[in-house]
Amino acid sequence: MRVEKKFISAEYVTRLSQSPYFLVVDYRGLTVAQFSELRKRLRGAGAEAHVVKNNLFRIAAKEAGVADLGDSLAGQLAVVSGPKDIAAAAKVIKTYQSEFEKPKLQFGYLGSRALKADEVRAIADLPPLTELQSKILGVLQAPAQKLAALINTPGSQVARVIKAKAEKA
Repeated sequence: MRVEKKFISAEYVTRLSQSPYFLVVDYRGLTVAQFSELRKRLRGAGAEAHVVKNNLFRIAAKEAGVADLGDSLAGQLAVVSGPKDIAAAAKVIKTYQSEFEKPKLQFGYLGSRALKADEVRAIADLPPLTELQSKILGVLQAPAQKLAALINTPGSQVARVIKAKAEKA
């Protein structure tokens, strides 16, 4: 492999190592301005889109231990990755696709698990991570609040009885 290709492959490996996910999109039909707009929106979601050389990306994915992509890379592809959660990037792609009917989502990987395009779209429909965390915390706190109320109830009833007795006397 030529030095330039080794450098590009090493750059892909670095990106894959720093991101918990990647999404592969076919960007054919997007103008330069549209692709720039997509990149801008993805940046706002904490992600990046990079046009890749399919063979080099296939090698880099294998080197990074992410996946053996085999023959799944064909055509003009861009890879979306980032250090934040996959849902934000998936939402941007889904929204952009609904507006312009492009780019076409091919597949993705979350960790070492392959995701079909439909699974990525389902992730895009999830609420933001912070909202999910607060819902889980609320569910966990609800039993504790009920237990505290249950424990306090008999004590308050006893206190009322004692107060009533004291007022009669």
